[in-house]
Amino acid sequence: MAERITIIQGHPDPAGGHLGHALADAYASAARDGGRAVRRIEVARLDVPLLRTQVEFESGEAGPDIVRAQEDILWADHLVIVYPLWLGTMPAVLKAFLEQVLRPGFAFAAESSRWPRKLLIGRSARVVITMGMPAFVYRWYFGAHSLRSLERNILKFCGIAPVRSDLLGMVEAVSAQTRARWLASMGRHGRRGS
Repeated sequence: MAERITIIQGHPDPAGGHLGHALADAYASAARDGGRAVRRIEVARLDVPLLRTQVEFESGEAGPDIVRAQEDILWADHLVIVYPLWLGTMPAVLKAFLEQVLRPGFAFAAESSRWPRKLLIGRSARVVITMGMPAFVYRWYFGAHSLRSLERNILKFCGIAPVRSDLLGMVEAVSAQTRARWLASMGRHGRRGS
């Protein structure tokens, strides 16, 4: 059976046309060429209401866009999450999406034991973050805190592992050659899959 990949495009602009969209396109195209099945979730085009209470998070009803996204995540063997770094973290719509999708009963089960049971075991992930600052500054000076939080506190908490990452910095200032190299790299990742 072909590996199944769900790409979560976390850029908040529904019009597309950004580097993150091109990176997701390159990954998806190469993955399909490599015989993998691919689905995409364009977070900016979904109805993603904010969760405002613990009761909503634990027992509120998920809307149809969220239910479809959960189905695409359950279907997948591998997730690819692409987003731009905004104010040091993921855009608000992506965080709201993750809060809606990764609810108790879907992503983890709160049981009587000390730690919740991970319900998404068996899936791996790749996180691709674009940013205006140099990637090494984000990684070494700022500690890649958004990436680490997504990896440790969200994905691995739900059982998604291993998590690999690509940090692409100075995106507005790099040459066309560098962008082409990044797209080629996403293509290689797509061909290899998880």
